[in-house]
Amino acid sequence: MAEAGSTTSGSRVAGPRCIALVGPYLSGKTTLLESLLSVTGRIARKGSVGQKNSVGDASSEARAHAMSVELNVATTEYLGDSYTFLDCPGSIEFFQEGLDVLSAADAAIVVCEPDAAKAAVLRPYLKPLEEAGIPHLLFVNKIETAETQGHVREFLQALQEASDWPLVLRQIPIRQGQAVTGYYDLALERAYVYHDHAPSEVVDLPKDLSDRGAEARFEMLERLADYDDHLMEELLSDETPPREEVLGDLAREAAEGLIVPVLLGSAERDHGIRRLLKALRHEAPPVAQAAARLGVATGAEPLALVVKSLHSGHGGKLSVARILRGTLRDGDTVYSERGSGRIGGMFRLCGAEAQKVAEAGAGEVVGLGRLDEIATGDLVSTAKGGATALPGVEAMPPVYALSIAVRDRKDEVKVTAAIAKLCEEDRSLVFDHSADTREMLLRGQGEVHLRVALERLKSRYGMELDVGRPKVAYRETIRKGATHHYRHKRQSGGHGQFGDVVLEVAPQPRGAGFTFTDGITGGVIPRQYIPGVEAGVRDALEQGPLGFPVIDVAVAVVDGSYHTVDSSDMAFRIAARQGMGEVLPQCSPVLLEPILHVEIAVPSAATARVNGIVSGRRGHILGFDARPGWSGWDVVAAEIPEAEMADLIVELRSASQGTGSFTCRFGHLAELSGKLADQVVATMRAA
Repeated sequence: MAEAGSTTSGSRVAGPRCIALVGPYLSGKTTLLESLLSVTGRIARKGSVGQKNSVGDASSEARAHAMSVELNVATTEYLGDSYTFLDCPGSIEFFQEGLDVLSAADAAIVVCEPDAAKAAVLRPYLKPLEEAGIPHLLFVNKIETAETQGHVREFLQALQEASDWPLVLRQIPIRQGQAVTGYYDLALERAYVYHDHAPSEVVDLPKDLSDRGAEARFEMLERLADYDDHLMEELLSDETPPREEVLGDLAREAAEGLIVPVLLGSAERDHGIRRLLKALRHEAPPVAQAAARLGVATGAEPLALVVKSLHSGHGGKLSVARILRGTLRDGDTVYSERGSGRIGGMFRLCGAEAQKVAEAGAGEVVGLGRLDEIATGDLVSTAKGGATALPGVEAMPPVYALSIAVRDRKDEVKVTAAIAKLCEEDRSLVFDHSADTREMLLRGQGEVHLRVALERLKSRYGMELDVGRPKVAYRETIRKGATHHYRHKRQSGGHGQFGDVVLEVAPQPRGAGFTFTDGITGGVIPRQYIPGVEAGVRDALEQGPLGFPVIDVAVAVVDGSYHTVDSSDMAFRIAARQGMGEVLPQCSPVLLEPILHVEIAVPSAATARVNGIVSGRRGHILGFDARPGWSGWDVVAAEIPEAEMADLIVELRSASQGTGSFTCRFGHLAELSGKLADQVVATMRAA
């Protein structure tokens, strides 16, 4: 007998639904997408990530890195209902893609492996769903590996620590020996045996599982009764609630975000996929609930939310949008608070395939062509002034940077324009110019993240860049003062050059900056030449004896002389600059390095390792505390030299199963001496 669908006491939700697939890297989301498309008949032949023929991860960058590096969008139908699945990258380096689309989803499937040791890794994926109030269910993938990964009950207990919402186990596995061969549905009270790439079959519940099945069902009912007084009364009276009531409670409480249903399966073998689809059919709320969650009022004019912007090398811009109300048509002019545009093509998406359509209604996800003035996160409407801005999703702060340089100066404008398009596609990419080091910097979420961005620059726009580690903005100062006399005199026919200054140089407290004082008395240097003296001093401070800008010094011009014919503003500027060049080496120059205040967020199990990482980078711990709102996580505050920050994120993620992150800001400048300072100066002089 084939696996049966469930019914609920309430009417089933109709209309297109949008479902986000989220979860850690290697949990199997893209394989799950492939399975969903195969089971629903959207694709005739199931591909695989390993064979590089899956619908998702079709870009050359995804194929090359064997991982999701961008959002995958695919629309399919099941039992007469339309679903668009948004497969979000699992790597934290690319998770901005997921954060930007979650708000448009009706519900999410959180994909994970049946391994209690990996439960804490789910917190970064669960937290944004909980904060946004997005209904979600948990799909425990790779259930066939559970014999080596412990029992589902142990995993569920570990996972509950990572979830603020109560988890409700919908199924328990049926084992033959150590292998998982099927499941018992606690709501339907039916046992099923898996068949690879085919519907599951109803079987009798094994006798040795009868007690465990009854216990697990009662635990599920207790969870549901927390939000249903009538069900609670039935349980207290030892009454058996009708199946319809149980299914209705599951559907309502899941849709309202009161519980998180937990289902089992294997995307690789298509186990449990039909059960998952039927759960979505009854438990995923309609688009009206997503619109209300976003604060979008009901209205007559069509309204859509842009969740992704895509640029191709030659095909123009495509805006992926969820229609929240009304019907959009190809050729409509739409408006946002940012700008407007005429839809130049409307497409239903399935991976790299784009099917042109004439119109799309509420709930659908479509690609809208040539809306150049519209950006990710914009609400668009066919009514001018009808789309107000939504509170924006914060971009993830950058944690890794590369300096980039064009090989031909004439390409700099083209590169800037191309990178701007990449930054529009992925808001966690940041491109800027450093005024301190005069470098172009590309910042992002990690080494692979930036490597993929550079690969896209090459494949789409034919641009190759020279890359390297960003320079550190070292400074230098002086430890003692000195007085110096310098005379600049040059005669080369006609008017010559004459400037004569006596300069007093003294150190200032850290952070005091530069001060210049006119200490001339008796008119030995006319007033009109004093600005030239100050300009010359400032020139000299741009690069001190160690090779870096000089800060925190006080300079006074206290004496000198002039020539009525040969003196000029430029002559005194040269005299001051040359005089400073001679006196600064006499003032015990010292190198200063920037120290950053860093806050590191990791699962508590990794906190001890973070201490070692910070110490190994010449940093010191300021303290640590529980991360607010993140059970099982800590925030470690530290001070670390900027020179030691280049690949900090790589080491942190290695120590925290890929989930660690940090924020940083400038703290202060500290003296650097000894071999490290000598190496910095030597490198500067060799450049």
